[in-house]
Amino acid sequence: MKKVAVIPAVLLAALCTLTGCKKEEVQEVIAPLVTDGQTEESTEEVQEETDPVIPEIDTNVEIQAGARVAVVSKSTSGEFWSLVKKGMEQAIADVNEAYGFQKDDQVTMTFEGASDEKDVESQVNTLDAVIAENPDVLCISASDMDSLQAQLEAAKENGIPVVAFDSGVSDSKMIRAFRGTDNTRVGEIAAYRLAVSIGKMGKVAVFSAQEKTQSIQERVSGFTDYIANYPDIEVVDVIYQDQVDDMTAAMQEVLDKNPQLDGVFCTNADISDMYLDMEKDETKDPAVMVGVDATAKQQDAIRNNKEVGVVSQQPYAMGYQTIWTALTTTAPKKSVEITRNVRIDPAWIDGSVIDNPAYSAYLYAN
Repeated sequence: MKKVAVIPAVLLAALCTLTGCKKEEVQEVIAPLVTDGQTEESTEEVQEETDPVIPEIDTNVEIQAGARVAVVSKSTSGEFWSLVKKGMEQAIADVNEAYGFQKDDQVTMTFEGASDEKDVESQVNTLDAVIAENPDVLCISASDMDSLQAQLEAAKENGIPVVAFDSGVSDSKMIRAFRGTDNTRVGEIAAYRLAVSIGKMGKVAVFSAQEKTQSIQERVSGFTDYIANYPDIEVVDVIYQDQVDDMTAAMQEVLDKNPQLDGVFCTNADISDMYLDMEKDETKDPAVMVGVDATAKQQDAIRNNKEVGVVSQQPYAMGYQTIWTALTTTAPKKSVEITRNVRIDPAWIDGSVIDNPAYSAYLYAN
């Protein structure tokens, strides 16, 4: 592997003190000055860091033959959820192959959910129906972290272990494990990239998906907490989709009230795509946009300089991890150690890396 010169801790601390910048910013600025040049091996290093986190199937784990895994997703539509499902299906196929399960011994999965992430009522009704079928394991991504308590209690009463993915619930004691993205980090990366893009001063707004979703709460708090490091940046508004009648109209109102808005952060794929679809005043300099989830529309926007970049997840890996974790819960108690929380790091995707194969796991469609 290519060796890279390391910045001495004392020097880094001194530079942070003198410049008033955060450690990460100083590292980014001076790193090119201390490396010994780029080589082909540097691409291999990126590949190692950004490959999907796919767990190895360990056939020593005595999972239950014929186990039925019921998945109730926050949504079943969109590029993100399609990749989550694809990862889950591949995990099922890999387990059956690795264990040699055939016919009635094969593990199976169902994947259900609303077509709209905001449709909490449909998710609750789907969960009621799924639990009544008594699956061996239940996997859920909660649209509203506070609305599924009765269903979680019903699952517990029926001896059904629950694995949460993407978005958890308020009562974490009801969950055997969680598999998802480090969403606080999503917000922090977005804040840093947006701040740098607008010169660390100006006005920004946050356009967000539903407020009662855990993943969204973490992204917004991660963003607002980190952006507070820049005293010359003002967050003029935070708009949640489930708190307004018309999200497009609400975003337009913010733009109209702040004609000199410098930047916007859109917290998920739906909001990001919605913002890109809005008609913009071509006579004004557009606000710098940072989105979440590298959808096809956002990839095009990055290439066309309509979006500075996107903080993206690995949905395929998330789905794969979720199913393998769910199946391990069917093994005899105490025969296997299950890590309670696993959070996959997001990645920053901009024009400099969007066509780099090392980042393909973070791109939702081409």
